[in-house]
Parts: sequence; structure tokens; C-alpha cells
Amino acid sequence: MFTTTLSQPKSGALPLDLFAAIEDLKTELNAVILAHYYQDPDIQDIADFIGDSLQLAKAAANTNADVIVFAGVHFMSETAKILNPDKLVLLPDLNAGCSLADSCPPEEFAAFKAAHPDHLVISYINCSAEIKAMSDIICTSSNAVKIVQQIPKEQPIIFAPDRNLGRYVMEQTGREMLLWQGSCIVHETFSEKKIVQLKITHPQAEAIAHPECETSVLRHASFIGSTAALLNYCQKSPTQEFIVATEPGIIHQMQKLAPDKHFIPAPPQNNCDCNECPFMRLNTLEKLYLAMKNRTPEITMSEDIRLAALRPMQRMLEMSV
Repeated sequence: MFTTTLSQPKSGALPLDLFAAIEDLKTELNAVILAHYYQDPDIQDIADFIGDSLQLAKAAANTNADVIVFAGVHFMSETAKILNPDKLVLLPDLNAGCSLADSCPPEEFAAFKAAHPDHLVISYINCSAEIKAMSDIICTSSNAVKIVQQIPKEQPIIFAPDRNLGRYVMEQTGREMLLWQGSCIVHETFSEKKIVQLKITHPQAEAIAHPECETSVLRHASFIGSTAALLNYCQKSPTQEFIVATEPGIIHQMQKLAPDKHFIPAPPQNNCDCNECPFMRLNTLEKLYLAMKNRTPEITMSEDIRLAALRPMQRMLEMSV
């Protein structure tokens, strides 16, 4: 079992200019800040590299930094540690977990896998280190279709933990897969009815969606892809207005890269901020600074789990070239 240091950054007086202080700490520590597109704009702006899960995994694998500060969620920082056992990996807030990863408890998944011993296990990167360790190949929303297409047709597959991504991959590849019934609370909260209403109100708008969304939402999207693919698509498309069905943190980058276009976040079922990931938003610029200043919270895990999780990660990177 992996263990993670449970101490949070110690509080203290904060510098007036957090951006400058973080830059100084980056130099002092030889640190790199990796941030997901769903982070707050301030964190995206201070990061050395911004990306989706596949891009961040590749960045973590290739960095020469001594310290990796991962502005994302727990499984992402674990992935960085799996790929960099000798580096200090920091997560600004240890409570930045993931509802999708939590929906696949290791003991239950071990029993599920044991009941289907002839199946190859492909796990979405949004899972814990223990689930990665039980997997044959890891995938991301960027490469899941490509990876499944490389598996011999006669080989049965377990796909975990996201049922919506798994269902989408099945539709794209024509492959039957045994799906673990996990999901993301954010991507399942979008309202089909409200998206249809938006399309009526904004007839020129194009709906784009992440494949973690439910089928009822995906059917209204003219383009479906990972966060990086969505970002790339909206830059190249001649369309001037988009309804964006994924965590709205990505809109910060969309607006920076296509400032002349209009982006509308897809609304949730209820009148709330449920389309924002509550875990991603736990990280703040202040916590990032304190984590670097105090060198904690640090991500650690047993070498047995790390090595077992590393093998399917390496297979993913090899199959994603």
C-alpha cells in the first residue's frame, strides 16, 4: 500500500508578491510547476507547463527539475512520483482528491479483476497508484481510443474506472469491453436540457465536450475530445462561439489563445457551481507558495507499488508515440 505524508503546509506570513516569491523558490529549489487546465487562472499563469493528463505525464517523465510541484489532484502527483522516484513531489493541498479515482476502491477492483482472469486491464490515468499497479496498460482521454485499437480483437478487456469514457471508446472502436462503473461528479452534472436551451439561445454556438460526459450530453457535441483536444479544436475551428462541456477552468486558456471568440461553460443540473471540480479548486496560489517554502505535503509510496504502477505507465507512453 502507498502512503502519503499527511502534513499540510505550515501557515505563516505571506509575501506581498506571491508570483515573485514563487519564482524565487523555483530557482532556489530547481523546481518545476506542472498544472492541469482545470486549475485557477493564477496557478495556470505561474506554471511552467500546463496540460491535460497525457501531456502532464510526459512532462513529468522528461523534467530535469529536482522538485516537481503538481498543481492538480492526488492521482496526478502520484503519477509524477511513479515516474520520478528520486525527486521531491509536492501537492499544494492533500485533500485535492478525485471523485473518479475514489469510485474505484482497490480491494473491490482486485476482486473484480480476479473474477475475470482472462481480461487485459486498461485503466484511465484518473485512478490511484494501487489501481495502476493492478493494470496492464494506462490510458488517458487523449489516447484511450488509440491504445484500445492496438489490442488484438480476440483479447477481452476490462476498462476502468470511468464508464462514460469506456462507453465512448467502445463506440469509437467497435470493441466490447467490461466496464467498471465509476464516474466523475463534474462531468456527470451537466444538464442536457440546459445545453439544448443554450443551443437555441445561441444558434451559432458549437457544443464541444469531454468524453467523461454522459451519452445524453455527448450526442449534442459536434466535437468530443480531451481537454487538450478541445483547446486545440476551438483555436482552429472557424466557429466564433462555443458551449464547453468540461470543467470550466479550461476556458481561461481558451480565452488566452482565442481572445476573439466567446466561450460559454455548460451549465450543471442545479443552480450551483457543480460544473467546477471542488478538488481541483482546493489548490490556491497561497498553498502552492507554502508547499514550496515548507517542502510539504510530499507524495511518497512504497517501492513495490511504484514499480508495479510504473510498468503500465511505460506501456502507455510507448503506445502513445
